[in-house]
Amino acid sequence: MPPAPRWRRLATPAGVLAAVAGAFAYVGVVDPNHPGHYPVCPLYRLTGLYCPGCGGLRSAHAFVHGDLTAALHDNAPAVAGYFLFAVLWMAWVARAWRGRPARLELGNAQMWVIGTLLLAFTVVRNLPFGAWLHP
Repeated sequence: MPPAPRWRRLATPAGVLAAVAGAFAYVGVVDPNHPGHYPVCPLYRLTGLYCPGCGGLRSAHAFVHGDLTAALHDNAPAVAGYFLFAVLWMAWVARAWRGRPARLELGNAQMWVIGTLLLAFTVVRNLPFGAWLHP
């Protein structure tokens, strides 16, 4: 069977990029710093503790508006995730362009490292000396 045409191989990465760009555009227009637009984090509402995702929308809003300092302050792991998404997306497009399957294989060690970093971030941002990490 001949390989799929290039436009078909690139359709899925293009669709994912369009969805992510649309989400960022929405968050860029609808400011999460004004109450009532987005739901409050359930963990924060119940316990007063910040989860690793708290501040993610504010971070995305600041990022869209070019304020990298505010984006990092609101949620540094989210900003790292934005850049990681960009790198992985470009690798995906390059592989699709060449007709190769997309591969992202994370082993147990990588998953444990990611989980440990997010847990450490969550613990530190909820301790008194980590108040500078509050969104």
